[in-house]
Amino acid sequence: MITELGHFALVLAFFVACVQAVVPLVGAHKRWPGWMAVAEPAANVQFLLTATAFAALTYAFVTSDFSVRLVTVNSHSAKPMLYKITGVWGNHEGSMLLWVLIVTLFGAFAAWFGGNLPPTLKARVLSVQAMIGVAFFAFILFTSNPFLRMGVPPFDGQDLNPLLQDPGLAFHPPFLYLGYVGLSMTFSFAVAALIEGRVDAAWGRWVRPYTLAAWIFLTVGIGLGSWWAYYELGWGGFWFWDPVENASFMPWLIAAALLHSAIVVEKRESLKSWTILLAIIAFGFSMVGAFITRSGVITSVHAFASDPERGVFLLLILAVFMVGALTLFAARGNVLQAKGVFSLVSRESVLVINNVLLAVAAFVVFVGTIWPLVSEMAFDRKLSVGAPFFNMAFTPFMVALGLILPVGAMLPWKRGNLARVIRPLRGAFLLAVAVGALAFAMQTGRSALGPVGLFLGAWLISGAAVDLWSRTGRGENRLSRLTRLPRADWGKAVAHAGLGVTMAGVAGVMAWEAEDIRVLQVGESLDLAGYTVTLDAVREIKGPNYEATQADMILSRGGSVISTLQPEKRFYPVAGMPTTEAALDNGFLRDVYVVIGDPQDNGGWAVRTYHKPLANWIWGGSILMAIGGALSLSDRRYRVAAGARKSTPAAGVPAE
Repeated sequence: MITELGHFALVLAFFVACVQAVVPLVGAHKRWPGWMAVAEPAANVQFLLTATAFAALTYAFVTSDFSVRLVTVNSHSAKPMLYKITGVWGNHEGSMLLWVLIVTLFGAFAAWFGGNLPPTLKARVLSVQAMIGVAFFAFILFTSNPFLRMGVPPFDGQDLNPLLQDPGLAFHPPFLYLGYVGLSMTFSFAVAALIEGRVDAAWGRWVRPYTLAAWIFLTVGIGLGSWWAYYELGWGGFWFWDPVENASFMPWLIAAALLHSAIVVEKRESLKSWTILLAIIAFGFSMVGAFITRSGVITSVHAFASDPERGVFLLLILAVFMVGALTLFAARGNVLQAKGVFSLVSRESVLVINNVLLAVAAFVVFVGTIWPLVSEMAFDRKLSVGAPFFNMAFTPFMVALGLILPVGAMLPWKRGNLARVIRPLRGAFLLAVAVGALAFAMQTGRSALGPVGLFLGAWLISGAAVDLWSRTGRGENRLSRLTRLPRADWGKAVAHAGLGVTMAGVAGVMAWEAEDIRVLQVGESLDLAGYTVTLDAVREIKGPNYEATQADMILSRGGSVISTLQPEKRFYPVAGMPTTEAALDNGFLRDVYVVIGDPQDNGGWAVRTYHKPLANWIWGGSILMAIGGALSLSDRRYRVAAGARKSTPAAGVPAE
């Protein structure tokens, strides 16, 4: 009964979305207040109905209702409760229901917190957001219904993919979807502004919180996914340039560019056309990610489904929204006239360079991701594009971005004096050079990647500190003034410093990682980067829904025991699938990473060990970036429509 209730609520939400997509849009065009007023209650009802459907599916998973086909295919009665719940979105149909739930949630946010929006703009934003909802409701109901029943319910289920039964992957998809779908709001604001023919400072202020929230969620989601791949898959890496990894990274890059360009719109009323275009492209890239993971056109270990029919449906949705929005952009772009002018040496100019670097970097990732598909379709050649291409083509743009960020953050708007800005940064630059030189002096026979990465990291961190300190003015009580700086200033500095920490961590791991792969007998040891790893024991254990081979591996240095690591090789009988559980000894400056492999004919065990300098800085930097974004978002000036002028009759009138 509850399952049928969920299905019925989903159908009702679809019809409410259809009403919301049409009625407020017509009302805004005709200036009919009653029709425009439909948008807000419709957005609320649409969210409540979708939440009801999602709660019904969650109930089916929690109670192991194997009469529901989706539960049978993706759950098991012996599975821990956490993974019963996360099984709701650990599959194609459930993940799409989560996606559309977040679409309606953001629409409801616009209804709840958009009180200062001009009535016509608010109606159009909610209408466009509802159109996105209509497309995905139709996709779910016609191709991916999560509420299908089994004719003969089985005694038990087939279990969730064992790779997804992990805390990191439990929360990784919701954060990514919050980021992906958050960009749908920026898309809705962009299309509504094009229809309205008005983009001004107030519009930039309204769109920034949604962009910032989406960027924060994407940062957390990508960080969780990278962390999971690092310790769960047992391969020792943190980023594989897999198509699905790239599908989340491209919107992150474009969202970062959009966030910075929206600042220029808000402060200087410049870059209007570019900002609108970025808002459209950002959502387009999030749709490309949905297409890649669900169409089967590109092989990936992260893919949810490989159904060409669903892929065609998603491709159609992508084409309709992108072609429609870009056509509207071409038709209405002439009304987006920039008002602010600025010199070559100004914060605006640096933000333009920032945007170009981020956009071109995203394009490079896109080309590398999609080229195997283009090659196969156009030239009938199968090829793969791997890490060497991405590292060589992508890295220079990030190096350039890291170099300009501290300078650009301190330049004034409109016109600046470069010498005056560089003067307080000299100490930060010398510190960064010293850190890079020290790293270069300590390494032998290595590439310049490590020293350059540490230089950039130190430059970004110290530059962010100088930027904060420079905002306290002169004289006494500078520390007191530092604590009273706006949270947006703190957020910017923390986020930039977090990027520096991540850059240093990536460079450290890639430049100085040490690896050892060999067969060890119980009692034997190996030496790695000054540490000794001893295989002390191997045993068989049984988990709640798996069987495992577990090893005790003693980590020591200079004869002193540091820790006992317990890597596992698990086997899930229901799914018939093995997984590797690495064991790590985490440290501030390094990780020691051990993996137990298969037994060998001579009685030994395959053992892989890694020494990974600065590995945790990668995710520590991601956390700092997310915290910085959250600090900025908490600044009352950047909340949704905060500080925006109250709507006036003129505010809703399109420009002639």
